Amino acid sequence: MPRFRLSYLPVTLARLARFALFVMAMLCASRPGSAQDTPLISGGVGFQTSTNGGNTKYQPIIEPLLAAPIGPRVLVESRAAILETWAPRTDGGSGYDHTYFGALTYLQGDVTLTPHVTLVGGSFLIPFGTYNERLSPIWISNFQSGPLISPLGLMSTGTGVGGMLRGSAVSHPKYSIDYAAYFSASSDNEQFNSDRSFGGRADLYLPKPRLELGLSYGRLLQDTHENFYGAHLWWEPKDTGFRLRSEFARGHHAQGYWVEADYRMQAFGGPDSVIGRFEPVFRMQQTFRRDTIVSDGLPLVNTQRADFGLDYNLPHNTRIITSYSRQFSSTGDRNIWETGIVYRFLFPAWKGRSK
Repeated sequence: MPRFRLSYLPVTLARLARFALFVMAMLCASRPGSAQDTPLISGGVGFQTSTNGGNTKYQPIIEPLLAAPIGPRVLVESRAAILETWAPRTDGGSGYDHTYFGALTYLQGDVTLTPHVTLVGGSFLIPFGTYNERLSPIWISNFQSGPLISPLGLMSTGTGVGGMLRGSAVSHPKYSIDYAAYFSASSDNEQFNSDRSFGGRADLYLPKPRLELGLSYGRLLQDTHENFYGAHLWWEPKDTGFRLRSEFARGHHAQGYWVEADYRMQAFGGPDSVIGRFEPVFRMQQTFRRDTIVSDGLPLVNTQRADFGLDYNLPHNTRIITSYSRQFSSTGDRNIWETGIVYRFLFPAWKGRSK
């Protein structure tokens, strides 16, 4: 999981427990409504290991997500990240260092104004590129680690505090155009911190070939003003089990791309057969320095990396994720091994009543 985009903050167990009790109390105090208005609790829980340059770290993690509708037009949604990490000590001693983190990833309210416009307010994921909004949850991503270029366009935290308009500008049987435009204020709040910025993304989707093309733009409006540009292409042919995802991003100090392909081997007895549950994955990525003044979260030298993964989709929304990566740069080549198991959960906060 990429650390740049979560506002991880050290918290005590008592503090986390108070937050959990507060959420539960709010849910219990609410009057149960119809089935379609019942809040849903979803997310993922997993255990991950990563060996980088010969050092292995261990990380249990849980990412709960709450989606609570309030009437037909309002939705409150939030995601949290709670994790612990055991990593080899960096002071030369034996044993492991232990760290604990817990924080909200985002907390936002969505108001449907028209069939084409949704107003979003609060702390939201910045809609630059595709990884931040779509692929970062542990129960969705094919690799534990995010692409090297992921920090570009996400400012310093990956979240904004302010407002956003998004929706479908054009909806046609042969194509559709979606958009997202946001403005974020500068916030020093320890939980909801963000930079002053604005930007957005536009997507063109062709349903027949199941092809999506998109462009992203972001501008940092504090300190040194900077522009960020992005483009992405997704292709998911129907009934093949194959998916192709790719993204390019360019910032003031660096640029790069990643291309990821995966194939669910459903041709061999269907997706629920022993072989059909295997999912080979490959990702190629490169970063290029424009200068070495600021890293932007990317390596300070030109870097190439190839990721080879083999995931296995167990029953009951459980996945085993394994990968081997080889990274090449002028500062030295290295091997990266990652393994993990992830379980996705989904259940209503209470049993809804049918109308």
